[in-house]
Amino acid sequence: MIRVCSLSDLADGKPFAVEVDDVAIVLVRRGDEVHALRDECSHASIALSEGETSRKGLECWLHGSCFDLRTGAPSAPPATEPVAVYPVAIDGDDVLVDVTKTLN
Repeated sequence: MIRVCSLSDLADGKPFAVEVDDVAIVLVRRGDEVHALRDECSHASIALSEGETSRKGLECWLHGSCFDLRTGAPSAPPATEPVAVYPVAIDGDDVLVDVTKTLN
C-alpha cells in the first residue's frame, strides 16, 4: 500500500483526485470511511473526480452515470460497466491505497 494523502486532506463527500503508480484514482470520504475508485468513467473516459457524490455514489458530470463507492458498479445509465475499486487503509492520518489489487 502506498500513502496517497492525509485523511485531513479529504472533505466529507467531496471527490479528491490522486495518481498512484500512473493510475488515476479518485478518493471519496464518507465519515470515517475512504473509498478509492479508478478516476475514469467506464462510459465516456471522463474524470470522475470532477463529478459529485450523492446517496447513490459518485456521479459522472458528463452524462450522469453513477457508480457505487464500494463496488464500482454503475447504478444509473448510460454506464453499464463497473469502474475498478481499490483497497484503502487508514493509518493515523495517512490514507494508503493498493493499486495492485481491485475489490471488484
